[in-house]
Amino acid sequence: MKDWLIILLRSISLFFLTLAVIRIIGKRQPSRMNPFNFANYMVIAVIAALISVNVINLVFGLIALAVWVITPIALDYLAVKSKWVHDLINGKPTILIKDGKVMEENLIQVRYTGEELLRELRSKNAFNLADVEFAIMETTGDISVLMKSAKKPVTPYDLGRKVSPQPEPETVILDGNILNEPLANLGLNQDWLKVQLENMGVSPDNVFIGQVDGSGNLYIDLFDDALQVPIPKVKELIYANLEKCQADLIAFALDTKDPQMKEIYVNDANKIGKVKGKLEPYLLR
Repeated sequence: MKDWLIILLRSISLFFLTLAVIRIIGKRQPSRMNPFNFANYMVIAVIAALISVNVINLVFGLIALAVWVITPIALDYLAVKSKWVHDLINGKPTILIKDGKVMEENLIQVRYTGEELLRELRSKNAFNLADVEFAIMETTGDISVLMKSAKKPVTPYDLGRKVSPQPEPETVILDGNILNEPLANLGLNQDWLKVQLENMGVSPDNVFIGQVDGSGNLYIDLFDDALQVPIPKVKELIYANLEKCQADLIAFALDTKDPQMKEIYVNDANKIGKVKGKLEPYLLR
């Protein structure tokens, strides 16, 4: 067999073998890898490349590849069982700022200058060092920042307001194609989607991406960017209908001269008012 054909077959085989190996080792984002994992992946890639171009013996190369695959898996398993092994392989986080004070000795330990620290803080939207309460360098090299209490964004919890959970939006249209499974996950179907699109005056073929949130709001992005489509507000419409019902009942109570009917209208209006008060945090946010 010709050399080029051998290299071609080896490269194709090793491509799929390396793909399987990486899936076995685990899914890790390059930006989230610690130095050990990064070096391990690099060695696997180099060994696979050397085998594919026939630089090293096939059997010896596969043995080396097996060692660099099995050993990290075994160490990851031990790291789950033992914190000592975990710290040995992955290292420990390093505190850079504590109680608003920069830990200069720890900066020297991670070989960070003051300018590099400020740059990393800016990447976390912390432009003023005085606003930072705590900062720590993770084992991946990323920096986690905790702002001082007075500088944190205000949340509904801080205001004592209840808000409804926000389910994950489902993509129901992609590249003009309607996706049935996401619609089924929401308890919807194509007929509902087509009615919504008709109300917007849009054809499904002209929709690049369509998403439905947990409240039933349909958001679409069109291929034709010149077209403007209204953004439906299901929750706001429900609240507006409740307000209208309450206002109508109050109006009926004012118009009628029957004391019994007036009392019924007023009681019903008060009931709707209580429902509005309970639903307001969920419908208006």
